[in-house]
Amino acid sequence: MSMFSTGLLVLTSPLHTLPLRLAPVLKSAAKLVEHTLYVHLHPGLKLGTGCPTRPVFIPASADLPGLISRVYSNAADICAHLDVRLLLANICAKQDATLEPFPSPQTLSQSPEVVMTDFPVKDSGKTSLVSRCLKVYAGSCYKCSPGLSSAILWPQLQDVMDEHQEDDGTKSVSVETFRDVVVGGTFDRLHGAHRTLLNICCLMANRRFLIGVCDQELLKKKVLKELIEPYSRRVGKLHEFLNDVKPSLQYDIVPLSDPFGPSISDPELQCIVVSEETRRGGEAVNRKRAENGLPELKLCEIPLIKDTHHADIEEEKISSSSLRTRLLGTLLVPPMPHPTLPQVPYVIGLTGGSGSGKSSIAQRLEDLGAARIDADQLGHETYKPGTAAYHRIIQEFGSDVVNEDETIDRRALGKKVFGNKEQLKVLTDIVWPEIARLVKAKVQQAKEEGRRVCVVDAAVLLQAGWTEMVHEVWVAIIPEEEAVRRIVQRDGVSQEDALRRLQSQWSNTQLVERANVVLCTLWEPDVTQRQIKKAWDLLQLRIQQRTEETGFQP
Repeated sequence: MSMFSTGLLVLTSPLHTLPLRLAPVLKSAAKLVEHTLYVHLHPGLKLGTGCPTRPVFIPASADLPGLISRVYSNAADICAHLDVRLLLANICAKQDATLEPFPSPQTLSQSPEVVMTDFPVKDSGKTSLVSRCLKVYAGSCYKCSPGLSSAILWPQLQDVMDEHQEDDGTKSVSVETFRDVVVGGTFDRLHGAHRTLLNICCLMANRRFLIGVCDQELLKKKVLKELIEPYSRRVGKLHEFLNDVKPSLQYDIVPLSDPFGPSISDPELQCIVVSEETRRGGEAVNRKRAENGLPELKLCEIPLIKDTHHADIEEEKISSSSLRTRLLGTLLVPPMPHPTLPQVPYVIGLTGGSGSGKSSIAQRLEDLGAARIDADQLGHETYKPGTAAYHRIIQEFGSDVVNEDETIDRRALGKKVFGNKEQLKVLTDIVWPEIARLVKAKVQQAKEEGRRVCVVDAAVLLQAGWTEMVHEVWVAIIPEEEAVRRIVQRDGVSQEDALRRLQSQWSNTQLVERANVVLCTLWEPDVTQRQIKKAWDLLQLRIQQRTEETGFQP
């Protein structure tokens, strides 16, 4: 069966029956779609009695927010690889017979290539008619790809669809709506909980939806904050998602550098949507509004979505921090091609700040089979008497940096370069090229020994510009406060000295920006070991794929 990048799922079942049917429907749709799945609700749509002339508004009942949550929670469990978007252009809390939901077909950010439906086709002779009607209906609602394919999911869903097919006749209550709605959050790597929150906000808003997106100071305490997507990317994804879901709304997306933003000063706002864990924040907003002489906002609370796949260090709810944790050990950015590097061994450049656990990671990679090259240790060899660097150091910094035994007095040399960028550069211009030469010799030695992977353990890998010697850059990170604690405990220095040492190095953010793979040793050792094993296993797959693509056999 062919796979499509983007699909449209038209659900025709009565809303009160959908909760039981969503899981098998989504599972079936996921067999056809591999990237983006749009979900369109039209309960009661008849596709077997002739093609519908035009789409109509569907009343937004009070149980629709619960259904929205169910869609995204099921999607997270069953088809987490899909970007699921529940569309609301044809959902209306207060119907107006003079309006049409689609005056012209809506342009979605990704054009659907296949349209699917749960419409029950019990007579196989009607399959082609239903398929034609489905494509006509989809094309009247959305701009679809030319040559739109169709799929009727009924045969796979028959056991589920046979029960509770008809509406129970209960009169539905419309969902409460507001002119202007506000919500705030980080919105990093849009997931099911974000989508639920945003969909419900769109459902409740009649005119404007104001979204505050955390930035700057509000990100400092976030878990793995270095892996949070840039503000511009988060905003871009929000715009794309919201314009797909309900293009008729006005969307105002603003950065938040404090917990309140415009929610405490905008007089037109009427409602704030919160989750169970942010309700207190909503109540704080209303207290601030009262102080500013503004009417309080209606607080609408939505439940959290449980994450049935969470690991021991992750939250029980679906959260961005859990998603960032799962990125550790994976390939974040494809490596740049290095045509001058040998095919074998495959060289990993491992770096990280003081206290990051870089050395323990290098040791574990060695245990797994990598040839470990300690660039920091090789640095000591460049200072040995008789080396080229030794004579140049004496020439540049004077004989007073030499001990009685003819070795370099590293402490005296350090005093000359500490805090002096020009002198420090003179020293690194001498030492770093010599270390690079020694590293290359070690890589050649590993090649002669038949080693497939080398790991170059180097604190100054990026500063020294040694990326041309490695195929990938791996970075070890740790929060600053934990790094300070480790340095104090390990080296017996004061917290102030430890902090100064860290601040003289590249920040985690600077390192991550240049990383292909990121690892974090914040948690228990067994958690770190699992990260490293995952990174190693994925590396072996990349090497194998690279071998197959190039045809090179080591």
